[in-house]
Amino acid sequence: MASLPAGKILSIIFLLLTIFSVSKAELDAHYYDQTCPQLEKIISETVFNASKHDPKVPARILRMFFHDCFIRGCDASILLDSTATNQAEKDGPPNISVRSFYVIDDAKAKLELACPHTVSCADIIAISARDVVAMSGGPYWNVLKGRKDGRVSKASDTINLPAPTFNVSQLIQSFAKRGLGVKDMVALSGGHTLGFSHCSSFEARLHNFSSFHDIDPSMNTEFALDLRKKCPRPNNNGDAGQFLDSTASVFDNDYYKQLLTGKGVFNSDQSLVGDYRTRWIVEAFARDQSLFFKEFATSMLKLGNVRGSENGEVRLNCRIVN
Repeated sequence: MASLPAGKILSIIFLLLTIFSVSKAELDAHYYDQTCPQLEKIISETVFNASKHDPKVPARILRMFFHDCFIRGCDASILLDSTATNQAEKDGPPNISVRSFYVIDDAKAKLELACPHTVSCADIIAISARDVVAMSGGPYWNVLKGRKDGRVSKASDTINLPAPTFNVSQLIQSFAKRGLGVKDMVALSGGHTLGFSHCSSFEARLHNFSSFHDIDPSMNTEFALDLRKKCPRPNNNGDAGQFLDSTASVFDNDYYKQLLTGKGVFNSDQSLVGDYRTRWIVEAFARDQSLFFKEFATSMLKLGNVRGSENGEVRLNCRIVN
């Protein structure tokens, strides 16, 4: 068998290394430095102004990012509107309460004026999620950019989102499918430090919980009785619910402190304390807010790396494919 000349071998090695480095370096913190240098300023101003007028915006944007990345990767499929022939993700049962899409639309419209056909809707969500965390008192990190927008969005896929009824084993399995470990799962659950839940997501813990307990025994009794007053049966108030920690507009480690006193709103939250695989992480984050912030930022970067389809595009309007 004839051997290749040394120069030819070096050329092939160089080509392979180039292909590998390009595939590994698709996301880059400096992706828009030349093509849209004002990108971050435009997005942060848009998000800040929206949050000033509606204090629910930060929690909604952060949830939007989670729910987008968990389905088909971070590809802005959650932004696509349903059509006559397709029910989109945003109309799937877990996403009915995901709101504030107008904030992303507003940022996109401004970016189309500043740098047309350049910035993907997926990158706008990722940057906005970082911004709402930072402006609420949480950590700041450099968002890696260069995502493309997906062309597929199906409501039926939302069944793959982790549910508020999940136990730790189910949570670990769900996050592992996205390349995220146990520490990532506990850190990202801390995103619940911002936000509010309607009664429907946790009322099963408050009434006829089991044949032995009317109320979930893992709940703080006083806390559970207070929630029962807010979420009676029958409940005619569709807006009734509970903030997910006691400082719901501030990004801090109070969520973990609440869990250790039995005041987790969701079963998926409170279960983190009852399982040896996760309790030590909850305790560490409750003790040390700076540790939580560091791990949260690291895990958000990992979640932001969950890739969408290879044949994506940069949408001109975040609600419809080009």
